Amino acid sequence: MRQDENTAVQSRSFGEVADEYNRLRPGPSDEALDWLIPQGTSDVLEIGAGTGILTRLLAERVDHVTAVEPDDRMRGVLSKYAVGVDVVAGHAEEIPAAASSYDVVIAASAWHWVDEERAVPEVARVLRPGGRLSLVWSGPDRSLDWMRSLWAGGIVFSPEDKEEMDARRRRRHVVNVDIGGESPFLQPETALYRWIRPMTKRDIVALATTYSAVIVMDEDTRRRHLEAMANFLDTYEPFAGADVIDVPMRSYCWRATRR
Repeated sequence: MRQDENTAVQSRSFGEVADEYNRLRPGPSDEALDWLIPQGTSDVLEIGAGTGILTRLLAERVDHVTAVEPDDRMRGVLSKYAVGVDVVAGHAEEIPAAASSYDVVIAASAWHWVDEERAVPEVARVLRPGGRLSLVWSGPDRSLDWMRSLWAGGIVFSPEDKEEMDARRRRRHVVNVDIGGESPFLQPETALYRWIRPMTKRDIVALATTYSAVIVMDEDTRRRHLEAMANFLDTYEPFAGADVIDVPMRSYCWRATRR
């Protein structure tokens, strides 16, 4: 995603909601992690680790995990819950690690915030030859009509508007590792995994408050948006009378091997 002043503001907003972020954001599914992390991996570095949602899953699979996070508030939550993990301040454009020291560098719902021209060479530097860059975006599956409408505050979209919204969301998942006309990585692969996560209606609406587009709204706009989401859930016929509903989730995964 193109980096500008607006994305810089959004990328720094998550610390304001660190505790709710940690409570509500989903990690990738087990199937997604199986695809992203090669068997026999011993050293993983996570960039943009946030509050450690993915970090904790990695620590269950890998002997040595280093979590790199630039925001002090997010890193405070990360350090509290990610037991046995090396937690350090830093960012993808200047990774605090030695050359050729990791089997995998991974990021969860974070790569679209990085400056790829600076981050790609840094990732290649800290990866061992044959190591892997793995990226994943996990969250509510907004390719479904009702979920797309919910996330937009109850708006019912025309077919043209649906396509534009979906295309805009897909642009956040575009990865460019061809810097200066040459990539340090072999041909990338992608995969998509879906699963269901039971959530209360209240928590579904609260989940929206952990996304930057909502965090940076002014107070009145955010209140109206969340009220519209709650109203949509209360009046959507398939969920009438239900408090807990099955929320469709998805993990979009990307991986490439270092030359």
